[in-house]
Amino acid sequence: MNSIIEAPSSTRTLGSVSVDLTAVKARQREVWASGDFAVIGTTLQLVGETLCEAADVRAGSRVLDVACGNGNAALAAAHRFCKVVGVDYVPALLQRARERAAAERLEIDFVEGDAEELPFPAESFDTVLSTFGVMFAPDQPRAARELTRVVRRGGTIALASWTPEGFIGRLLSTVGKHVPPPVGVASPIYWGHEARLRELFPEVRAFHTRRRNFVFRYESADHFIHVFRTFYGPTLKAFEKLDADGQLRLADDIRALIEQFNGPSTLKSVAVPAEYLETIIDR
Repeated sequence: MNSIIEAPSSTRTLGSVSVDLTAVKARQREVWASGDFAVIGTTLQLVGETLCEAADVRAGSRVLDVACGNGNAALAAAHRFCKVVGVDYVPALLQRARERAAAERLEIDFVEGDAEELPFPAESFDTVLSTFGVMFAPDQPRAARELTRVVRRGGTIALASWTPEGFIGRLLSTVGKHVPPPVGVASPIYWGHEARLRELFPEVRAFHTRRRNFVFRYESADHFIHVFRTFYGPTLKAFEKLDADGQLRLADDIRALIEQFNGPSTLKSVAVPAEYLETIIDR
């Protein structure tokens, strides 16, 4: 991994490349607001529930879900009678989270905010969670410092991050071969490396990791591709940037990846295990 030199302004230098983080985040907001991530996000609810159990989230505790998206970890914490806040910088995703909380009669405060500049005082929470969210923050060290800042001493940071070797890590790499990501921005998949997380969280009391799988279950490979190119912002935008031939090549590569990961079955449906790193950090 390349060393990162942080700048005091909205730019950061990675090696010899200067990155305008404000512009990067503006594009990210547009990507995540496109489609309707909640269609896919709700299928991942199990990860939020599992993460809360791994973090031993206790009733009555103050919990923050960072880059909460449509609210999976926030809802999981609320299921355990916690005092929950969810924060995300995409208003459309927060609206989906509010709709879900209202449907389940859960009291959760959803706030618009940036994971790299959380709008909360220091040591405001007992537990800070993020499921496949904060890993996409372009300034990784700053985001990690913010997670550490807002959790109390003795509190817990719990993360679920896709691994590079897993299905989603490989999917993002596959998409990147057709539509390259922004130059100079660290890959979100770095959060799936335990060594990288130890760099991002250097001064903590304890550090525990475990590799888990979430299984994507779809009617077929073509059904998966249709859902992800329609509702998942990163793949939706990637397909939009390609001409007709490029779209066919990307779809073929995704289909081949699904076939590689799909378990044996006599059915046409797919069950694709996607590895992620569960990380529990004691501050």
